[in-house]
Amino acid sequence: MKTRTLLLLALGCGLAIMMAGAVFLFRLTGETDVGAAVPVGERARVGDMWVAVERAEERGGALDVTVRIGGVDDPEGVSGFRLIASGRPLTPEPGGDRGRCAATTVADRQCVTRFDVSGADGDSRVLFFERGDQSARWIVDRPSD
Repeated sequence: MKTRTLLLLALGCGLAIMMAGAVFLFRLTGETDVGAAVPVGERARVGDMWVAVERAEERGGALDVTVRIGGVDDPEGVSGFRLIASGRPLTPEPGGDRGRCAATTVADRQCVTRFDVSGADGDSRVLFFERGDQSARWIVDRPSD
């Protein structure tokens, strides 16, 4: 191959990379930012559900989050909860005990979602609830001693 052909191919590749970068930046400008955290105690509408975090208590390596949830009958309604603790995603422990979250109903009901945070370092705790393509988040940081 001639040097001129290689230079033209390199120029074409560089131009293609620049165009791909421009398209990526254009797509980023259209994305919405993460909304503000919902304050503890306030209700949030997430899809067809209403969710409110009433309080969070951490004892003995477990974080108990008391929530009020309702809006639809769903045996897997509380499966949308997850917790980010020290950068690691955690899923709730299975419900079923008295007062623990399991199925949801149309009527609001109060229940407790428990997370095992014994392996999490630091004090950062952020709770997410996702339903469909919507989500809400609450900051439930561990109180400092």
